[in-house]
Amino acid sequence: MKPLFLQAFEGTNKTVPVWFMRQAGRFLPQYRALKEKYSLNEMFQTPELASEITVQPIDALGVDAAILFADILTLPSAMGFNIKFSNTDGPVIDNSLGNAANFKNIHDLDDLSFVEKTIKLVNARLPDNIPLIGFAGSPFTVLSYLVEGGSSLSFAKLFKFLAEEPQQFHRLMEILTKNTIDYLNLQKKAGIKAFQIFDTWGGILRPSDYAHFVLPYVKEIFEKVDLPSIYYVKNCSHLLALMEQTDADFLSVCHTVVLGHNSILEKTQKGVQGNLFNGIFYAPSKNLEKEVRDVLLGAQHYKKYIFNLSHGILPDTDVSKVKSVVELVHKFKWQP
Repeated sequence: MKPLFLQAFEGTNKTVPVWFMRQAGRFLPQYRALKEKYSLNEMFQTPELASEITVQPIDALGVDAAILFADILTLPSAMGFNIKFSNTDGPVIDNSLGNAANFKNIHDLDDLSFVEKTIKLVNARLPDNIPLIGFAGSPFTVLSYLVEGGSSLSFAKLFKFLAEEPQQFHRLMEILTKNTIDYLNLQKKAGIKAFQIFDTWGGILRPSDYAHFVLPYVKEIFEKVDLPSIYYVKNCSHLLALMEQTDADFLSVCHTVVLGHNSILEKTQKGVQGNLFNGIFYAPSKNLEKEVRDVLLGAQHYKKYIFNLSHGILPDTDVSKVKSVVELVHKFKWQP
């Protein structure tokens, strides 16, 4: 029988599948034990460690899919960018695109054999009913880091680049899009069964800017990577009509969207993924249970649905509460 997670893409599932963004990593004690011994760079680039971290949530939480342990900046690190992953301050890019001289150093996708090996090791360990999800950052989200030199609150450098050098911006988006397609097809060849595009910063744009600078490139990715697919945008409510124009099989929505009360999602033929607020794990268990049930009741409006969060699991989240949510979702009487 096809795994529950993949059944959702056909709408044949009788139980709601569930996985969590950032389920592989920082909130699990098994992961923290490894983090005491190894740097983030070592964990990302050592297949034995990355595969171990990828499979940890399967037994710990009982989720219905694994997601590859990697970073959305793994791709540009193989394109000529010197990226350091700090345990505390996030990524730091020494040769960011804030310096125009660094443009000439960009090249096509370099060796990422460690990612291929990680995928193969993960698949050797996963049971047949648990598929592996691959992923990539969207070209826009990745480019925002490359321009800013790391994380940002204001995105001032990015907005200045968009305003002053739009043609150069499009050229870089074309390069990143080509490499993202190659990267996902590399993951496909190694054995992923589905993929998600993370457009974490797409939601900072107005719809008109998103339509011009982001949408054409995301559409190309979903057209050229032939696997079950999910498109996630953080702060997405004002962009849903545009997201719906992609070939993604599922739209993954954050907490700015109320499931069952959105006119775009009511009409879409795509599946819907989401969207329990990740901050609700701090609430008492009875409040958490009510929120989970509200999300599931809203999701019954859709023929295809996967349970997930509004964004990634926060680092100090109680593991027992996450596991209890998985159990609640699996017990829910699914009647779309």
